[in-house]
Amino acid sequence: LEKAEKYLKCGEKKYADESALLKKIKAALEAGKTARTLSFTDEEKELLKDFFLLTTKPVIYCANIGEADIGKPNAYVDKVRAFAEEDLSTLDDADREELSRDLGLTESGLSRVIKAGYALLGLIRYLTAGEKEVRAWTIEQGTKAPQAAGKIHTDFEKGFIRAEIVSYDDLVALGGFTQAKEKGKVRSEGKEYVMKDGDVVLFRFNV
Repeated sequence: LEKAEKYLKCGEKKYADESALLKKIKAALEAGKTARTLSFTDEEKELLKDFFLLTTKPVIYCANIGEADIGKPNAYVDKVRAFAEEDLSTLDDADREELSRDLGLTESGLSRVIKAGYALLGLIRYLTAGEKEVRAWTIEQGTKAPQAAGKIHTDFEKGFIRAEIVSYDDLVALGGFTQAKEKGKVRSEGKEYVMKDGDVVLFRFNV
């Protein structure tokens, strides 16, 4: 009986929390704002997962033009920019500053779209390199070394010993893994290491 009462109370609390959350979102929508412009607590974010609201999904505004036309006057690009900036104005200061930085024109349009997509989805890439191929592996931000190794093969995760890691920039600057190791740029990381974007990795494992 105590368990049943506890379950009912939990259900009542969740219902009340969901009701309050929906009212909060409804007010924003009626004001012409999207749900993604609101600030949510961790508890609210968990409740949001069950709603599948389109306006909570991350958005990339992309104008399809030629590389040679980047930075040149274009009426259609101006319309896209105006619409995006209107949406941008509804974000809080931290999110607006981060997105504004990402709108630079220092690389190709396709590269920026890919990077923006990865950032919105919370993804990063690490690389493995050998004589036959260099390959990038996509993982979620916050993934630890053993789980990252498991992306290659489950045996890598099960028998994980350590990961020998060098940053991509150091690897390129020094001309290879061996040279990077000689210069002390290769680190030996254990099971608690959280992978970083651009890590070049040699996994050591035993099964």
